[in-house]
Amino acid sequence: NGLLQILAFVGFLEVYVMKDVNGTGETPGDFRNGFDLGMWDKYSEEEKAQKRGVELNQGRAAQMGILGLMVHEKISGDPYVINEVLGYHVSI
Repeated sequence: NGLLQILAFVGFLEVYVMKDVNGTGETPGDFRNGFDLGMWDKYSEEEKAQKRGVELNQGRAAQMGILGLMVHEKISGDPYVINEVLGYHVSI
């Protein structure tokens, strides 16, 4: 089953990959664990702070977009706006 594979993969990432194993993370959420392609270190501290702020704002915008989709689904009863756009009506 595809859902089981997705859950197993996410579980694997949570347990083995997405953690600060060395205690070397610069900030909360820094899960590079010493693996770096050399791109992040070339930025100044101001640029790093600006890029983190941009990433946080993009995450917040994505959350609001998902919330909008959920509200639309709850109000109209039609799941996923994109299905309507593409002509695939799915009733719940």
